[in-house]
Amino acid sequence: MRVLVLGGDGYCGWPTALHLSAAGHELAIADNLVRRRIDEELGTSSLTPIRSADQRIDAWNERAGVPIDLFVGDVLDYDFLSGIMGEFLPSAVVHFAEQRSAPYSMLDREHAVYTQHNNVIGTLNVLYAIQEHAPSAHLVKLGTMGEYGTPNIDIEEGFIEVEHKGRRDRLPFPKQPGSFYHLTKVHDSHNIAFACKVWGLRATDLNQGVVYGMVTPETLIDERLHNRFDYDGVFGTALNRFCVQAAAGHPITVYGRGGQTRGFLDIRDTVRCVELAIMNPPAEGEYRVFNQFTEQFSVGELAEMVVTAAARLGVQGRVEHLPNPRVEAEEHYYNAVHTRLLDLGLEPHLLSQSLIDSLLNVAIQYRDRIDQRVILPRGDWRGSRQHGRERLTTTFS
Repeated sequence: MRVLVLGGDGYCGWPTALHLSAAGHELAIADNLVRRRIDEELGTSSLTPIRSADQRIDAWNERAGVPIDLFVGDVLDYDFLSGIMGEFLPSAVVHFAEQRSAPYSMLDREHAVYTQHNNVIGTLNVLYAIQEHAPSAHLVKLGTMGEYGTPNIDIEEGFIEVEHKGRRDRLPFPKQPGSFYHLTKVHDSHNIAFACKVWGLRATDLNQGVVYGMVTPETLIDERLHNRFDYDGVFGTALNRFCVQAAAGHPITVYGRGGQTRGFLDIRDTVRCVELAIMNPPAEGEYRVFNQFTEQFSVGELAEMVVTAAARLGVQGRVEHLPNPRVEAEEHYYNAVHTRLLDLGLEPHLLSQSLIDSLLNVAIQYRDRIDQRVILPRGDWRGSRQHGRERLTTTFS
């Protein structure tokens, strides 16, 4: 198949592109490289050294039977997006090209506006470009489990059967997003579903849980292919951040009581889920939702697992509870259905102590690159700036 990966230089997009290329698909990547510029804005960097986009592509193309094409540009630029869609004529479009951090979207007004504009308008452009140039292509869009929030009922996969005043219907599952970033994903879901209904497009919304890890079989081929390992308080996901904190001798910081429960999955399962969706497309006009995660953990449980693993490696870790900068329930019911990808053949990589050991070993290997100043959260989601940090200057061009 001909697969266009939008946002293919990012944390999920890069290993997905390599995985699909290795599986024999013809690949093109489009990316504006803004995630690299955000590192400069925040004064952060990946724990693992990351080569330039051109060096990454060259390293892969030296080894791959079918090379990957790289297009540098922005999905907000419709002329650019329309041009590559018309030139490449994909049979599947994998859409990762969005600002992916909830904390980033909550820093201040500018970052909220940037996130909403970039994500919602970018996705609208993608829908129009597909409708104009490749109307039979399958859109595989990365959503988030955060669209649902933490309702006091089981979370279904996208839709729920409702009985009201004696009548029944199948409706989109109620959305309770927890940040301006998560709100963009809700807007995307509605726009994609509408485009499928009125234009007959076909789309899969992958509502992904929290991803951990950095390694796939393809990224291990050459050190120039390494993936990102974010650990800062803005882009660092919980397990990665906890492992770096333990390796650096920094307290493992749990926000609030630590009862916040979410779905989690290994980056190796992320790339496989995308492949399964591509290889099993929906019908014309169909909008479907897969809940993309493999296990549920509370933040407190993850922290204790890291403490245990660190002790085995001779590293002393300790948990410290911080006032929660986020507005969220710290103790709640959480039970989400996630069967559709399993039905398609997903064989999950479940979180184990040996996997946590491997993440800790990576953190220890690159311990000299850890900047402890960037680990703590940057602000309070209630609107006040914290930790004595100066206002960030937004530079997105």
